[in-house]
Amino acid sequence: MREDDTPTTKLPAESSPGGTASTPDSGVADADTTPFSELIDGTETAAAESESEVDTSRVSGWGRVLRGNRALWIVALVAVVCLVAGLLVGRFLMSPDASSADAPEPGLVTAPVEFGPLSNDVTLRADVGYADAVEVKLDTSAFSGAAVVTGQVPEVGATLTPLSIALEVVGRPVIVLPGELPSYRTLRFGVSGPDVLQLKQALTSVGIGAGDVNSNVFDRATADAVGQLYAQAGYPVPAPEEGASDGVRAAEEGVRAAQTGVADAQKALNEAGAGPSTVEIWQADVKVAAAQQALARAQGGDGDPQQAQWDLQTAQLERDELRKGKDTSAQRSALDSARAQVASANQALEEARQKALPYLPASEVLYLTELPRRVDAVSVERGSVLSGAAMTVSGATVRLTGAAAEADAALLAAGAEGSFDLPDGTAHRAVISELKAGKDSKSRWEVLLDPDPLTPEQITQLQGKNVRVKLAIGATEGDVLSVPLAALTAGPGGESRVEVVESDPREGKDAKTRLVVVETGLAAKGAVEVTAVDGTLEERDLVVVGR
Repeated sequence: MREDDTPTTKLPAESSPGGTASTPDSGVADADTTPFSELIDGTETAAAESESEVDTSRVSGWGRVLRGNRALWIVALVAVVCLVAGLLVGRFLMSPDASSADAPEPGLVTAPVEFGPLSNDVTLRADVGYADAVEVKLDTSAFSGAAVVTGQVPEVGATLTPLSIALEVVGRPVIVLPGELPSYRTLRFGVSGPDVLQLKQALTSVGIGAGDVNSNVFDRATADAVGQLYAQAGYPVPAPEEGASDGVRAAEEGVRAAQTGVADAQKALNEAGAGPSTVEIWQADVKVAAAQQALARAQGGDGDPQQAQWDLQTAQLERDELRKGKDTSAQRSALDSARAQVASANQALEEARQKALPYLPASEVLYLTELPRRVDAVSVERGSVLSGAAMTVSGATVRLTGAAAEADAALLAAGAEGSFDLPDGTAHRAVISELKAGKDSKSRWEVLLDPDPLTPEQITQLQGKNVRVKLAIGATEGDVLSVPLAALTAGPGGESRVEVVESDPREGKDAKTRLVVVETGLAAKGAVEVTAVDGTLEERDLVVVGR
């Protein structure tokens, strides 16, 4: 049989609607004439192709799912990894209870003995600026008109020293003097008070003698000193009150007139009290002698004896009266009155002169503490009317102003040294000049420090800055041994001691140690200075601070 004659199998014909089967002779082409093997192969191929299309579609779908939910898949993956790790840890690691039995005993906690300086510091923040800035206000109540600034206006940055002219108002100077009490009244002869005492002490401090600096009375010596003050300032003394000069001249005339009266009264007294002259005495003696001769002749019969006797007695009485002192009480009374008039005139002259003595108006002096001072700001100019503050001045030296809590301030004292960093990082020394307590226990204390001299460039760089100041409130003299505070224990007698480890600290309770009795010193920064009293202690020895 030929390959072409291979019998074929026919699939049953589909029934027609009328129930008649289709035959080859019916004239309709047979759709199932393909051999069965080919049909099977085609079917398998189609199925394979269909399955391939399905697989491709599935892969594409899972890709879209993965791409669209990447964050979700990452989270899920992390959760799975953590779960697996937890299971492994729970499975293969031992619990603390199970492992504690086999764990080694912990060793001693130790720290080395240090050798070096030990100090206790207080650190605070401080503002850098010129000291004690104050506003300068001048008394203008003495001016009858407007207080016009006429000159001597200082520039910002100028320095005011004792005897400087801070300003010129209405042609009169405002002289700078050291003092705390502000000027509030005119000081003249006869007044007294603490402001007079301050003036005397201020004048003495600038080399002008003002009399007794312990007296608070403005006396003639003080007035003379005020005159010298104006002479050094280059201004005339203030004009005396109206009529004072005329009063002095009138008083001087009164003194001269009284002195003339005394001279006249004295002359009258001298004349009245003078004794008889030699001629008068001679004449009286001659008259007595003549009367005696006349009496002798009368007794001899030449004349009347009785009359002659009377004439002799009269001559003798006249001579005796001539020799007696004269009554000058009236002349003496006149002299005393004249002298009293002189004293009164001198008193009037003194009072008149006192009124004309140099005095110090309140508007012409400016008292400032801690001179010299630097002019920080000027609010007036030449020709302006003085009103309110004329300028602001501060100390000419730089000061650090900081604040500290009450507990820290209690550890500080005036004179304590500290340091702060300059702009270039160099440490610079500063000394506490004053501590000002807060208003209450919750308020911070003000700490004022004076730095060592600074260059103008450094002052410019630091002005207005806030710096960190470190203050040593306690320090050892040189290098010392120190241990942590936790290393100290108390002995049976209350003595301090440390435990030194001589073997490996990891041996724990089996480690070899020894006790050393020590004397403690400065404690700072968690450490304490120690000196061995019983036993030896050296640098880098290990001391027990815990078990």
